[in-house]
Formats: sequence, C-alpha cells, structure tokens
Amino acid sequence: MSDRIITIPAVALRGMTILPGMVAHFDVSRERSFRAIEEAMMVEQEIFLVTQRDVEDDVPQIEDLYHIGIVARIKQVIKMQNGIVRVLVEGEQRAELYGIVEQASFLMAEIIYMEDGNDDYTEDVKEGIRRAIQETYVRYAALNPKLGKEFLRQTTEIKDAGKLMDLIANNISVYYADRQRYLEAISLEERYEVLMEILLKEINVISIKNEFQAKVKERVDQNQKEYLMREQMKVIREELGEDNTESDADQFFAALKKLKAKKDIKEKIHKEIERFKNISSNSSESAVARGYIETILELPWDKASRDNKDLKNAAKVLDDDHYGLEKVKERMLEFLAVRNLTSKGESPIICLVGPPGTGKTSIARSVAKALDKKYVRICLGGVRDEAEIRGHRRTYVGAMPGRIAAGLRMAGVKNPLMLLDEIDKVSSDYKGDTSSALLEVLDSEQNNKFRDHYVEIPLDLSEVLFIATANSAQDIPRPLLDRMELIEVSSYTENEKIHIAKEHLVRKQLKKNGLSKGQLSIREDALAMVIRGYTKEAGVRSLERKIGEICRKAAREIYEGSKKKVSVTKKNLTAYLGKEKYTYDMANKTDEIGIVRGLAWTSVGGDTLEIEVNVMPGKGEFRLTGQIGDVMKESAQAGISYIRSVSGEYKIPKSFFKENDIHIHIPEGAVPKDGPSAGITMASAMLSAITGQKVRADVAMTGEITLRGRVLPVGGLKEKTLAAKNAGIKTICVPKKNEKDMEEISEEIRQGLEIVYVETMQDVQKTAFVQSQKG
Repeated sequence: MSDRIITIPAVALRGMTILPGMVAHFDVSRERSFRAIEEAMMVEQEIFLVTQRDVEDDVPQIEDLYHIGIVARIKQVIKMQNGIVRVLVEGEQRAELYGIVEQASFLMAEIIYMEDGNDDYTEDVKEGIRRAIQETYVRYAALNPKLGKEFLRQTTEIKDAGKLMDLIANNISVYYADRQRYLEAISLEERYEVLMEILLKEINVISIKNEFQAKVKERVDQNQKEYLMREQMKVIREELGEDNTESDADQFFAALKKLKAKKDIKEKIHKEIERFKNISSNSSESAVARGYIETILELPWDKASRDNKDLKNAAKVLDDDHYGLEKVKERMLEFLAVRNLTSKGESPIICLVGPPGTGKTSIARSVAKALDKKYVRICLGGVRDEAEIRGHRRTYVGAMPGRIAAGLRMAGVKNPLMLLDEIDKVSSDYKGDTSSALLEVLDSEQNNKFRDHYVEIPLDLSEVLFIATANSAQDIPRPLLDRMELIEVSSYTENEKIHIAKEHLVRKQLKKNGLSKGQLSIREDALAMVIRGYTKEAGVRSLERKIGEICRKAAREIYEGSKKKVSVTKKNLTAYLGKEKYTYDMANKTDEIGIVRGLAWTSVGGDTLEIEVNVMPGKGEFRLTGQIGDVMKESAQAGISYIRSVSGEYKIPKSFFKENDIHIHIPEGAVPKDGPSAGITMASAMLSAITGQKVRADVAMTGEITLRGRVLPVGGLKEKTLAAKNAGIKTICVPKKNEKDMEEISEEIRQGLEIVYVETMQDVQKTAFVQSQKG
C-alpha cells in the first residue's frame, strides 16, 4: 500500500460496485455528482468511485460509505433526458478512502492507492489458485449457458490468477454487496476465498432453481398428457355410449336430489346442470356456470327452521337483554301469538326509528334469539348501486347475487330474521335507485316472488322476518316507508339509563376489561352524575364508553397493586373522568321581559332554547340571528304578522312598527337550529318585548303558530318533556292536538310537571305571562 494521500473528485454509487478492469456505465442525477464528473474531466479524467451503504441516502457522510473504492478512468459522458448524465468508466486500481475534503459543490475524497500484493506468493500457489478458480468457473458456466463459449475460452487463455479472478468477478451476475466484499479483499488469497464462496453459492442456487424448473415442466407435461388422454377416452366412451366418470356434473345431480325445493325449481336447476355438463372444462363459460349452479344449490328454497313458540321464554329473553322498549317487545310477542294460532302468520316488516345508541340493532338480535331464528344483518348505509340489492345479471364478468339472496344463502333457511340496518342512509346514483329496489323486498304482497337478477328463479321472502332500523323517518322515501310498520324507539330517561347501566353496561364493560364484580363497584349516584355531566345523548353509547373509561383506569390501579378494590362514588368520579363536560341550561330565577324558554328536539335528545327579543328605536327593521333555519324564519314572520294583526287589543300604537326595530336572537349562534317547534315561543317573546309584559321564568313551551294565532301540533314530545324537567321547568305549554301523544309518555317523565294544553296564543299568554295585557 502506498502511504501517499491523493485528493481526487469522487462519486458515491448507489446499489453498484465497480471492480478493477471492469468497464461499466452508471447514471448521475445528483448535482454534487455532476460537479465531481466535470472536475474529473477537466484534470486527468480519473475519478474515485465508492459505494454507499444506504441507497436511500441523498447526501452521504464518510461513515455512510464503504472504506474501499476504485479509481476509474472516465471513457465517455453522455447527456440524457430529464437532466440525467450517463458516464462510461473503466476500473483501474483499488484505493482506500482516507477522508473527505469539505467542498460546497461536489464530493472531493482523500485516498490512498492499494497494491494487489500478488508477488508475495510462489508460482505454484498462483497456479493452484488459477486452476481451482478455473474448474469452479467451468461448473458455473455449465449451469449458466447465457455466458457463451467465447467468454469461457478467454478464461482458459489467461495465465495470471489475479487477472483471471478479476475477469470472472466482473462477469458473474451477483448482488453489489458481494462485489464489494471482493473489492475489499486485497491479497490474492483473500480474493480467492471470497470469489470461490460466491461461485459455489451461485452454483448451488442455480442447481436448485433448475431442479424446480424441471419438476414444474415435468408436471405440466404430465398434465398435458393426461388431458389429451382424458379427451380421447371421453370421445371413445361417447362413441360406445358409456360414461362412468364421477364429474362435477354428477356431484351437482347428487346435490339436486337432496335439495328441498319445488318441482319447477328443480327442473330449472337440472337444465343448468345439463348445460354445464356439455361445456368444455377449459372454457371460461364453465367457471361461470359452475359458480351459478353452486349458488342456487346452496339457497334454502324450502328449508325452514322451527320457531320457538314459547311466549314466556320470548318475553324473558327480551326483558333480560333490554330495559324499556315496551312497544317493540309487545309487537314481537303479538307476532309470535298470531304465528302460534295460525301456524303461518304473515311475517311483519317492522322499522325501528330512533336516535343513535337507543338499542335498535341489538333488539333485532335479541328478537332472533327469543324466536330461535337465524340472524342475518345487512348494513345499507351508503349503498348506492341497485345491483347490491337485486344482484348482477349473469352475463357480466364477476356477477354475484344481491345482498338479500346472499343473506338467505348465509342463513341456510328461508325464514331467518333479516336486519336491514340504516335503511334511511341508502342513496342512489346513475346505477339505479337503491330504495326503489327495496320496494319489492319489503312489500308483503310482492316479496313471495322476489327476483334476483343473478339467481333469476323467484325467491320466496314472505317468511323472512324483516326488521329495519333508521335514525329519522323523514329520510326514508315515502313509498318505502308506506310498506313498513313504524315503531319509534325514543330517547331514554335518566332513570332508564341508570337501569340499563346497572343491569347491562357495567357488567359488559367489567368483562371486557378483565375485572370481576368484586374488584370494581360504581355507585348509583356516580352513574347518575356520569349521565348528567359527562354524556349528552338520546341513547347509551357515550355512557358505555364512559363506564369503559372508568373500568380501564380501575384495571390499571388494580394491576399496579395500588388498590385491590375500586369503589367509584359521586365524590371521586372526577378522578376517573375529569371535570364535567355538560351542564343543563337551567330555568331563570326571575321573570323577565322578552325572554321565553322554548323546547326543541335534536338528534341527541331534547333541549331547551332561550329566545331573546329586543325592541329598539329605528326604521321598522326585523332581524333574526343565531343560525336560524328557513322554517324558524317563517315561524318568526308568522308571529310578527299575528301580533301586528291584534295590536289594537294590546294598545300598541299604529306607528310602533315603523318607528322601532325588532331583533330576535337565539343564543349559541354557531349551532344551526331549525324546525316548526319555536313558533309560539318567538311570538310570545316578541309580544312580551313589545308590550313590556314579563314572562314567567318557570314556563317553557313548544308549538307552531299560524297567522291567526292558532297553535299547531309538533313532534318529539318525550325528548322535549325530559329536557324541560332537567332544566328545572315547572310548567310546559303543549299544543292541544298533542294531548294524545302526551298521554303515551310515562308517568315517570311527566311527574312534577304541570302540562297546559293550548289552542291559541291567548291560551299561551294566560299561562306564560305574569299578567294579561289584554284590554
């Protein structure tokens, strides 16, 4: 090795190593490498090429490079497209990377040339190495015919062991890391060991590869031979009128004999099997026909499960799994009673409508369990393609049955309970209207001959017990809604939530988090506080998540050994759930002018809205603020028109509406609000502000108003009543036409509330205003 340090432009190669005597080209795309090539071309056309350890590194440091590289002479530089330069080089001599000179524009390396050290060995040793390498290479070349005889002849003519090894190393196809190992082997003996190891490994790999290829070829040839012989035997048997082979068609015929189905259905399937039998097994049509026959043979044409007829058992299962939901339970027991009396009662098509988390999906599973029915859930949320319901026609590539037929196939019986989840979220696009495709499924007059495009044979869905779920009945198309029996699953009261938590949710979360009943107890007052202060919903999903959060924190305390038993009470609840997130907007303590409390329905239950009205000197302008929707704007316009029409009764000057501005505001301006429930609330607030009459702080109201002051009915009364009770309201004004709806609300919710039924605005004023302004 020379001790003289030489400074030379350098290029870091990625995934490539160049050896002495090797002529190769590489592409340059990095700016620093361009500069290094230009610098080398201007001096002696010599450049130091060293390989990177990490091919992804764009700006390598000295520790990122191998310590041995090659000094190469640049033969040619060609500019390519996209700013790439192709460089042709010839490796000349090994060199060790001593250091890197800090240069801004390109890589400049400090190197020390390395001598091969071939003279240290005797001629006998060199000849021995040459012969050993030569013999091994002949074995390698015999397995790799692409190398050619000319190159093999060249290797036999070279008498120098070092040059022979360099030539072979340059021409065998190996990974760049193996080339780098050979480059770093300096002495003749080291290079011999590395190259011999590489050659022997390559000989072994190629031998294994060739062995595998030979086996595969032999198998393919055997299959081809068997195919030709089988086809010849088939022709011979056809000529002799014999066919004794057990084919797919024979298996299908055997399955058809066992199938429970009507005669016309069996005849149709028989024709399909006969057709399949005559199709060549290599034809693409054969796979399509096979898939179709397998599908229709697996459908439960006349196979039905036996329902559990025990009403007491059904009632017990439903009560054990769900608290409340009386209407749903009652309807299921009625269905079972009719089925028991008539032997084959018509299966109802029920739609459970209610806010998220109220147990609509889980009640369907409990009904299936109570009746011993197979349970199939079909989620319709976001389904846009009509073919998802009716299936694809068999002529299309990749055709398959629709979700209804697939559900029957999965159930294995023709009378399962089929849950159509999120039916209000189906949509339509250019591929067809999904809701229209469901009309035939959910029409009891038509679904005994439902046609799936793929199956083609009419399916009898009349014995399927369909239960659909939806968050809002308004989003279900009217023709579809008309075919279903609607059951509303309303919000849970606080008492119902406590019962559900105690009887179901706590037990479920204890099991889920690996806790026993003795390790964690949650007091009832703590559950009530979780419901009031940490959740704001109609259902119990958030409540279950909060109970799960308590269980996880308790599990950690028990596992770490700080506690053996955890008891959660109202006092220590904040340690597990943090500060309370929600507070109820409680009723005002004093009666005020122009402020009225309204009742509203939201997707997460009921709420109260405080409507404020100010009257100011102005030009008769009428303003509404607080993210109010179109319906509420129209209600406000109707309210002011009513007040102007009866202004004489309240001694309001005729010029009042020209000389004053009226501003209606509903707080929480960032939250969109809309609906017909606030008509009488806004009218009462405006009348109070205009006449200066105070409104009772403990009164809330809901109802729509007409131009003549009549009060029209509204919905969501259970949720609104709950919201009023939680806010500390004593009296609520409800439209007279909603009286029958209020009677259906449980006494638990109505207890402690004075419910006043109103027909006109005069009735509202008598109840809500501190004293009447009339007269």
